[in-house]
Amino acid sequence: MKKRMLIFATFIVATGAFAQKTDTIKAGNFVIIKDEKTAANKDTSVTRKELNISSSQDTITVGNFVIIKKDKGTFREGASVNINTDKGTFKITHRKTQSNVSTNWFIFDLGFTNVRDNTNYAVAQTMGYLNPVNGAVTQNSFALNSGKSSNVNIWFFMQKLNISQHILNLKYGLGLEMYNFRYDRNISYRNDPYPNVYNDVISFSKNKLFAEYLTIPLMLNVNTTPHNKKGFSFSVGASAGYLIASKNKQISGDRGKQKYRGTFDLQPWRFAAITELGLGPVRVYGSYSLNALHKESTGLEQFPYAVGIRFSNW
Repeated sequence: MKKRMLIFATFIVATGAFAQKTDTIKAGNFVIIKDEKTAANKDTSVTRKELNISSSQDTITVGNFVIIKKDKGTFREGASVNINTDKGTFKITHRKTQSNVSTNWFIFDLGFTNVRDNTNYAVAQTMGYLNPVNGAVTQNSFALNSGKSSNVNIWFFMQKLNISQHILNLKYGLGLEMYNFRYDRNISYRNDPYPNVYNDVISFSKNKLFAEYLTIPLMLNVNTTPHNKKGFSFSVGASAGYLIASKNKQISGDRGKQKYRGTFDLQPWRFAAITELGLGPVRVYGSYSLNALHKESTGLEQFPYAVGIRFSNW
């Protein structure tokens, strides 16, 4: 056992012959980081003789510090020691081996949604989808309550595939995107006798269009500090979603609570540009639809977007 420990200690020092940088030294799977208290202009090169490493049956001693071996014969994961030399103070930390594929289960998003409206309503009103039964349907008819229009997403899983040194990764997953467009006006969606929207004759205390998509996101992820969960990361990419449910939910004093289900001539597919920014445990996300919410035959060109907070482990 003592012989094995001596070999291990020698391996730490000798392997790689200490690839040196301005403020770090690598030795095998260990990284020596210069203490921040050491003067920045001090020479950080250290020779093997200056690292006073000794070993016994159960420990490796570096200077006045000791790495303690587990019963199973391996050293404690994340073990670290400090080294005091005439070149400065250094810290040795064992770098945890990272898997090339990591999975995060059941991620939750909570955010706000709105719509960029590029519709030419003079043209759209000639295409039959905007029903003028109670007056012309205009851009004002689709006015949203921004504070109550929400986006909630539940991702069943997301995986991260290492491409290069865990700095550049591929992220992908599967989940549900749910949009609640809360209208300030009395616009109504109906499928009978044909898909159409019109200005209703009553006012609603609650009037929203709900759309739910089964979505696959695909992003390139850059993690600037792959060995530190408190660092900065960002992701950019695209998503494809298929419409699986939609309804117009309305509450009024005259009719009570009503739900009208149907496709309402919404686009069956949603394609979007997506992004994610992370700083430590905090994640924010953004999504912008690349195609319109409604089919081209409606004449409407409304492009939903959303921003919010992502509750994720990475």
